[in-house]
Amino acid sequence: MADKTTENTNAQEFAIHRIFVKDLSYEAPNSPKSFKEEWNPAVDLNLDTTHDFLEDNLYDVTLKVTTSVKLKDDTIFIAEVHQAGIFLLNHFSDEQKDELLGSFCPNILFPYAREVISDVINRGGFPPLYLAPVNFEAIYQQRKQQKSA
Repeated sequence: MADKTTENTNAQEFAIHRIFVKDLSYEAPNSPKSFKEEWNPAVDLNLDTTHDFLEDNLYDVTLKVTTSVKLKDDTIFIAEVHQAGIFLLNHFSDEQKDELLGSFCPNILFPYAREVISDVINRGGFPPLYLAPVNFEAIYQQRKQQKSA
């Protein structure tokens, strides 16, 4: 009879060890003048991701979200957050790790970053800015195609 307690030591393992804000910035250079303006803003959103190996199959993944809002030619506010997480990736191939770090982990971090951005803008006296969901898989595939081209 086979031993049922034998563990599969090559089983893939993914875990979130910690999610945290690494950096946060907010500027409202035209306040309080901008509160008197009619609210019809132009919103610019920039996203970037990075990841670094830490130790023992642990990786630091950082999602940088920058929002810039203008009325006419005046910058109303700029909010930026570096939302980060420490993730365990064990027994994945290099290609699988690359996809997890470049797509799956940023997808986990985005709701946290979206909440921080909305909160800091609201605390600045402006209506909350609700960022639409982002397809990080599509961004990852696009970057992968650009690298191979």
